[in-house]
Amino acid sequence: MTEKRLLLFAFFIIIPIFIFRAQAQDQQGAATPTSDSTMRIILPEQPGWNELPENKKIDFTLRTAGGSSQTVKFAIASGKIEGMSFDSTGHFAWTPGYDFADRLQTNRSIQVLFEAKNEKNESVSKMVEFKVSHVNRPPVVGELKPFYLQYNAQNSYQIDQNIVKDEDNDPIVFIPVTDALPEGAKLSAQGELTWKPSLTQFNQLKNKPLYIEFFVEDQPAKSRTKGKFKIEATSQDLAPQLSVVPKGNVVRYPENATVNLKFYLIDPNGDDDIASFGFVSDNPAIPKAALVKHTVNNYEFIWSPGYEFVKDPQDSVSFNVSFYVLDKTQKRDEMKLKFTILNAVNEGEKDRQLYLQYRTGLVRAFDLLEQLKEKESDLKHDYQRARKGKKGRSVMNASLGAVSGIAPVAIQEAKTAKLVSTIGGTSVMTVGTLEATEVIGKSMKDLVERLNYVMDKKAELQMRGDIFARKYALPSSRRRSEFIKDLEEFIALMNLKGLVALELNAGWENKAKATDAQLKKTFKDYNPEEG
Repeated sequence: MTEKRLLLFAFFIIIPIFIFRAQAQDQQGAATPTSDSTMRIILPEQPGWNELPENKKIDFTLRTAGGSSQTVKFAIASGKIEGMSFDSTGHFAWTPGYDFADRLQTNRSIQVLFEAKNEKNESVSKMVEFKVSHVNRPPVVGELKPFYLQYNAQNSYQIDQNIVKDEDNDPIVFIPVTDALPEGAKLSAQGELTWKPSLTQFNQLKNKPLYIEFFVEDQPAKSRTKGKFKIEATSQDLAPQLSVVPKGNVVRYPENATVNLKFYLIDPNGDDDIASFGFVSDNPAIPKAALVKHTVNNYEFIWSPGYEFVKDPQDSVSFNVSFYVLDKTQKRDEMKLKFTILNAVNEGEKDRQLYLQYRTGLVRAFDLLEQLKEKESDLKHDYQRARKGKKGRSVMNASLGAVSGIAPVAIQEAKTAKLVSTIGGTSVMTVGTLEATEVIGKSMKDLVERLNYVMDKKAELQMRGDIFARKYALPSSRRRSEFIKDLEEFIALMNLKGLVALELNAGWENKAKATDAQLKKTFKDYNPEEG
């Protein structure tokens, strides 16, 4: 009876424990996927995870695989901008603002270099390119000034383009709410209301002001916002106007920037009375094609002075441009703007030159590493020959006394057999390979010192090359002032003090061409320039 109870105890108590342990081990094995021992950063796998519109938050957590330690700390090595949040656990969050892209550059990318390091001092980096698309915002309508009408006259009112505006700098058009327009009134697409009220309408305005509603629509997205302004009776006469957005009489831009001005024309006699609109410049380099006509009342001035516009050593070039509008009776309104174009650095060309310096430094390091590898191989070969020669030396002492003849003696060595004649008397003879260090003309101590120097220099050059390649992998990092200093220190490291002692050939040429693939293989964080 006792034995049966013991068996039942083992079945219900001990057996489930083994089953639970086996399941736990299976779960642990399933939770730990097999992977390469090389440490790497794992990015989100969702398609298009790094593409987002403006004002949308991107939020993810980086992970690592491989490596000899599970404790990993993350950091952004380069490319971080204001607004980005990234902690040591790999959690990243960022919401790009509405001003990150615009309607002329609808898509903009930014590169960020993430870095992970574990307790074993193993590190890995990964560059991620975030692509941000422009998000259109509808126009904004502020509080408009009242419109004062004169009786028995064609009244004209231009909606202020500095109060009704588009935050994305898009061209806008005005669309009337036809039910709210009084009889005879017209609202143009440029925001000009024209109306010649009758006596009855004018008297009604004296007793009760009228509110005109309209829609303002941006182009080409066609997002709408509703606005309104008040109409009251007055005896004041409104003069023709020529307005520009943004306001001001001074236009100041650097080279290679896009000058974008919007002009709105107002004629109290209506749109049909406008005959022409143009400009006269003190500088003949401004093309007439810079003035683009959208409608009879709406023009846009778009011009980009190139990097050669301001000649060195000038800091800037200033000139006047007079914009004018003519009606059919040759009456005109004129606006004079002073343009100042500043001498600017060609950032694209500068980045290209900095990249060439970055790559040239790594190429020199790559060539020297290859030469040191060859020298290391030669020194190891010489060292092995010296050791074998020393081991193969043998000395024979023979005291044979008086000898009546000459007897041949055969001496068999591990790999060498030689026939030596022995002569009467005491003879001492070296047999074997006789390739001791002194035989090949080099000291064993000298070989060891040079071999150690080559190995130490190669390891130091590899380490410094990896640091340099990672630190200046992005164009933004190479623009910093310390880049040139670090480059000079890196190149100075390659001026080996033992060049003569190492007998390195000054005319040595690398058989392995320093391609981007070879540089990437040697310095894993090297970032080749596209194109």
